[in-house]
Amino acid sequence: MTGLRSIVVAMLLPWLAACATLSSAQREQAASVAAQARTTTVDCVAADACAQPSPLRRLAGEAFATSTAEAPRHYALILDNGPDALLARINLIRSATTAIDLQTYIFNEDDAGRLVIDELLVAARRGVRVRLLLDQLSALEKVETLAALAGIHANFQVRVYNPVLGRARITYPQYALAAACCWRRLNQRMHTKLLLVDGAVGITGGRNYQDDYYDWDASYNFRDRDVLVAGPVAREMDADFVRFWDDARSVPAERLSDVGRELLARGVPTLPPARFRRPERAERMRADAADSALVAQRLAAPALPVGVVGYISDTPAKHEGDGSGHARASRSMRRLIESARDEVLLQTPYLVLSEPAQDMFRELRARADPPRIVVSTNSLAATDAFIAYALSYKYKRRYLREFGFNIYEFKPFPADAPIDVAATGAELSPVETDNGGEPGTTRAAPVTAGPDAAVAQAPPMQRARRDFSSVRRPTIAYRAPLSREHTALRFGSRGANEPVPLKRAGVRIGLHAKSLVIDGRIGVIGTHNFDPRGDDYNTESAVVIEDAAFAQALAASIRRDIAPANAWVIARRDRPPVLSGLNYSLGKAFEAMPVFDLWPVRYATSYEFVPGPECPTPLPPDAPGFRACYRPVGDFPEVDLGLKSLTTRIFTAFGAGLAPIL
Repeated sequence: MTGLRSIVVAMLLPWLAACATLSSAQREQAASVAAQARTTTVDCVAADACAQPSPLRRLAGEAFATSTAEAPRHYALILDNGPDALLARINLIRSATTAIDLQTYIFNEDDAGRLVIDELLVAARRGVRVRLLLDQLSALEKVETLAALAGIHANFQVRVYNPVLGRARITYPQYALAAACCWRRLNQRMHTKLLLVDGAVGITGGRNYQDDYYDWDASYNFRDRDVLVAGPVAREMDADFVRFWDDARSVPAERLSDVGRELLARGVPTLPPARFRRPERAERMRADAADSALVAQRLAAPALPVGVVGYISDTPAKHEGDGSGHARASRSMRRLIESARDEVLLQTPYLVLSEPAQDMFRELRARADPPRIVVSTNSLAATDAFIAYALSYKYKRRYLREFGFNIYEFKPFPADAPIDVAATGAELSPVETDNGGEPGTTRAAPVTAGPDAAVAQAPPMQRARRDFSSVRRPTIAYRAPLSREHTALRFGSRGANEPVPLKRAGVRIGLHAKSLVIDGRIGVIGTHNFDPRGDDYNTESAVVIEDAAFAQALAASIRRDIAPANAWVIARRDRPPVLSGLNYSLGKAFEAMPVFDLWPVRYATSYEFVPGPECPTPLPPDAPGFRACYRPVGDFPEVDLGLKSLTTRIFTAFGAGLAPIL
């Protein structure tokens, strides 16, 4: 053996030792330890498992009562506000009489995650069957937690999807080893997200189980969206969940090597009591979830009656072979977009399009009367994935000129977003702030007497109207690997897991919603980012509702996100006085290169609306008077130009090969 080979083997030995699996006998023994520890005692003997009456659960009863096989009826509720999205989940869990199925990509052990775990356990102890299905790369952080849940109750089951190396958790070296040996399998993730109660009412959309999806993080939160649907479509959701649950890739936690070793070494550990970072907030959420009048007013009353609801979902079959024939969600959404005649309103956090998607938009653009394509996405200042943004930045010319996109990039401190800043726990400062992007008008930012002072004093939409840059908060913290939706980047450098530095401090907001409206008549809310990863690697799902009232409500929500107070417009930059044609040609030539895209002058830049007597309302970037009403604010507005600006340009130049996995 050569010296080099000896060095390589020596480096691999610790990794291989860490990946040692349990024998079949050890797995059976670990499963037996968990099974024997599970109590069968229940706290309730009532037929309804002592379920809490719920206005949301009653929506399902009404929908089923008025449905026929030929004319199904449903209720649909758009969940824009983070705390309301968590409130709906807790209230529904408490309403369960027979079964709760929860499927998700990220499940963190922070306040929001632990609150949901506790509610699921209460449901199991009162007699409800609970099944929890987690993707491996973003499952609960602690092996001890999974071991505790594996043996906690006969009514509570937890499985882990696609556990690479046969483990629940993998370290950085193990990730590198898995990438070397099983790259495709490592990237085949379950991105499907679903909470289903009694096979009657379900929630799906962009949110995972982590504080920053519910406005509970003091530094960075997602502007996200879910949809609650009650009625017969829940049966399709149930069948889809069962397909995942019964698939061989879904492994009981106790049969995984690291969890099994914990069980064999120490038995089933006791799940420690929750230690909430902000216990008063958790207690208030519990109290709100018990308040039927509040839930009825805030959630059930705005629900829209609709007819047919479609649920499109990739099944685990997508992860067989190359999966090319099983990307049902991607194909369905492409067909919907192709059906557009007037307008496609698309919202995605990461504007990185697959080749089939690019071909589709070229064909739409080539029509004699093409539909308008309006895209809401993240700015560099707002995104949680600057590498994904860099790839979007690289292709701005293509998106604008070849596809005809109208692109709006979300601001990190939106002035009018459905974010409950008081719920974040950050302190508001008494400073003068810009009022929704209108020069010359300012208002004093509200000051809280404490972290929670203003939470219950106004409806969510009123509470949202604050400039988040007026908030004193800690510097953006390192975002741990668990918290990311980008598998390829999760185990990258520390810098890859941090939002870019900004010129101002504040509670930063990043777009995470994945939605689509076709011609104001079809609304889609789901998990698909409309990106190559969603096409080729992840399983995805979405609710499709062909109903004008629902589609228009969803369109209004997206249009709010692209309003001048909340977004910059992307448009062609002013042509240089000389050699503009040469500049364009060279920029296009460099863009076509997979590497060495180093041309410094990009085709497009960001613009800010400047209202005035001649510009009373915002204009699209292709309107004749656009340049008289908008001023350029640079390629990366709000960003503190420095190393991240440089690395963004580096990934623009060299990162095109990452597009399929971003």
